[in-house]
Amino acid sequence: MRDEQSTPIAMADVRLGQTGSMHRPRNVDWKRAAALLYGDWGTSKAYVIGLAFVAAGFSSFPIILAVCALTAVVGYNYIIVCSHFPDGGGVYSAARKQSRFLASAGALLLVANFIVTAALSGWAAVSYLGISSENARLATIGLIVVVGIINYFGPRHSGSVSIWLAVPAVLVVILIIAFSGPHLKVAELEVAQSNFAVTWIQFVGVILALSGVEAVANITGVMKLDPDSPPEKPKVTRTATKAIVPVAIEVVLGTALLGWAMLSLPKFLGPQLTDHKEDMLRFLAEHYGAVAVTPWFGTAFGIVVGIVFGLLLFSAVNTAVVALIGVVFMMAQDGEMPKQLARLNRHGVPQLPLIAAVALPILVLLTTKDFNALAGLYAVGVVGAIAVNLGSCSFNRDLALPWYQRFIMGSTFLILFAVEVTIAKTKPDALFFACTVLGIGLTLRFYSHKLSGRLEEGQKIMVAARGINPVLNFALEEAQLRKAVLCVVYVKEVVVYFSAAQTTVGRAKWQNDPEAQAIMSLMLKEGQERGVCVLPVYAMSEDAAATILDLSATMGVDCLIIGTSQRHTLANLLRGNVANQIAQNLPDSIRLVIFG
Repeated sequence: MRDEQSTPIAMADVRLGQTGSMHRPRNVDWKRAAALLYGDWGTSKAYVIGLAFVAAGFSSFPIILAVCALTAVVGYNYIIVCSHFPDGGGVYSAARKQSRFLASAGALLLVANFIVTAALSGWAAVSYLGISSENARLATIGLIVVVGIINYFGPRHSGSVSIWLAVPAVLVVILIIAFSGPHLKVAELEVAQSNFAVTWIQFVGVILALSGVEAVANITGVMKLDPDSPPEKPKVTRTATKAIVPVAIEVVLGTALLGWAMLSLPKFLGPQLTDHKEDMLRFLAEHYGAVAVTPWFGTAFGIVVGIVFGLLLFSAVNTAVVALIGVVFMMAQDGEMPKQLARLNRHGVPQLPLIAAVALPILVLLTTKDFNALAGLYAVGVVGAIAVNLGSCSFNRDLALPWYQRFIMGSTFLILFAVEVTIAKTKPDALFFACTVLGIGLTLRFYSHKLSGRLEEGQKIMVAARGINPVLNFALEEAQLRKAVLCVVYVKEVVVYFSAAQTTVGRAKWQNDPEAQAIMSLMLKEGQERGVCVLPVYAMSEDAAATILDLSATMGVDCLIIGTSQRHTLANLLRGNVANQIAQNLPDSIRLVIFG
């Protein structure tokens, strides 16, 4: 290791995270976060209990309770995850603390989850809206195409539908439970006759109530801060807790009580229960509404429940498509996927990820035989992604976790790992699907790294270039010493207002800018001679500091090197010092070196 004290150039490591004015807007309160979470997590009961009945019949109540218990534990774990990752705690962010490869694998499992979520939620949505099982596949394909067309023009408040439908969905669930209350039976519940191995496999087959917690972890970066949290050390524990707890309680209690209501029906209705596995809540609403009031009321109540949950599931399809686009785009921006996947259409939507987000669920629908097969594919993605997230956190010694939290998180990880292994053993179609998604994704990752010259995982250093000066040579030496990728950023400041966007990255080319071309050509040549992978990054912006901060976070650099400003004092006063602005707002995870 070089002795930095002997370096003849004055260098300072700056303490990061000081109070500044340039932060992502944190305008999502706990109510909105809970509604967004419910739009995904709350829909699970719409098909979990039906699939549990298909798996174990009238002896499925212990399995339903076990799924509810695991759901509650996972919810508790994600409160911890959110508290330790206030700037985004999804699987990609959490696993990246351990390994970029592991983060990519976790993100690809999440992609697999979103693919099947779009197909599964769409199938359930058209079933709740009254479309027969014979036409459900074709109707679901049409629904996904419609969602794709809508998203071609950009997402428009994608969580709004979920928010407006969360309250009526909760109300109809309460009404179904209230109508079924006088008819709940204990004596009629059958005891499982199978051994533990068979029961475990049945349990694994219906773990579908876990989806959604990744969604709330990913939005911690825009959650409102806790009242006692300073901006330089953001904390969203209270907001995340208030968002997750009520939804978890509704999902757990609602699923358990609705499962009890289903199993309290007469035995001769067993074939009908199997036929209505996709829209079980609508069937329960019709039956108990008719018993509690009148037959016509039961029919009308069933239609209302079908419309509410049909629209909520339609919203879940849209959420899955938007999330899939976002994950692929994020990986492309971070250099883990080919840069072509980050190209936007004229409405600002990534073109190729949008096509994939529509085509892949349709392909899954065309190649799976029924709703049960879709459910089997679904579990392998969501369970794998959550397992990677919790495993990464539990083994991350940098997280200040009390022993009992680390024990609970580690134990949950082991259970989910066992579930994932069981799925791989008992569901060859799910294993093939997961391996296909991982194989294609990791191949694209390898291709992206090959193009960039980075085939080994290591550090990533960014240097902000303003001209050919000693800071560039210093950055090359650091990258060579640390075997790191060197991102050379040149921001051309434009002092006019952009009507379309305030920052342009990727559209303008450094080859067309004489000063940038001189810098980039020199750095590429020097990097090749010294064995350093140099990635040129060119941007046009009216705010250089904000652009450098955004690129540092987006590209996931480990260290940012900038030179001291050469402007006159008057210019610094009028326009601000870039180095100071960056030092005040750079995330704590990125080391800042000011060279000058």
